[in-house]
Amino acid sequence: MPSDCRQIFAFSGTLPAAEPGTNVDLGAHALTLTARGRGQRVCYLPTAVGDSAIAIESKAAEFADHRPDVEFSALRLFTQPSVPDVREHLLGQDVILVGGGSVVNLMAVWRAHGLPDILREAWELGVVLAGASASSLCWHVGGPTDSFGDSLAPFTDGLRFLPYSNGVHDDFGDQPRRRVYRSMVAGGTLPAGYASEDGVGPHYVGTELHEAVSVRADANAWWVETDGHGGYRDQPIVARSI
Repeated sequence: MPSDCRQIFAFSGTLPAAEPGTNVDLGAHALTLTARGRGQRVCYLPTAVGDSAIAIESKAAEFADHRPDVEFSALRLFTQPSVPDVREHLLGQDVILVGGGSVVNLMAVWRAHGLPDILREAWELGVVLAGASASSLCWHVGGPTDSFGDSLAPFTDGLRFLPYSNGVHDDFGDQPRRRVYRSMVAGGTLPAGYASEDGVGPHYVGTELHEAVSVRADANAWWVETDGHGGYRDQPIVARSI
């Protein structure tokens, strides 16, 4: 049973190898947002990695190990849809969980198969939409991406269900995305938006941020906006630990 409101859970992963993995923890958190306690249906979309069999097997194993009560399926679009009716299948889910990878290729394939309209319909009906990294960007206007090459470039062709930009892997230190995202917002290439450090997931109800959750201590989300003078302002959004 879908939830009774429009929800998107757009999280950032993954963590360094020294820390516990995030994706099953954060992905499983999306299940808590549905109206059904057990027997939930989750459909995994690995489009952003070309429907990699390894990605599908890994995600299926994660749910089998940690949430065996979940009815897990994967929708493949290569070389043709793996279900007879894509719309019927997606609208019958409690959670649509999208894998990370190339957001540019993801959007191109989705548009070719008419998924933007189907996903919007699912969202309007209360199916929880969730995704990590590139599949966090896709629900927004856009954000920095390495889909075009090694250098980070602006992506502005997202689904725009959420009227903000999005920065993922927004960590301090050597991670360039934090600096690049803020420079794109400061320069007007991207609108104001939300960024998330690895292991953090902003949860939207409707188009408003409800909260941010985290599987890492002291990791947060951020609101980033232009200061109107060629710079930016950012404000931390303290994440609730899960």
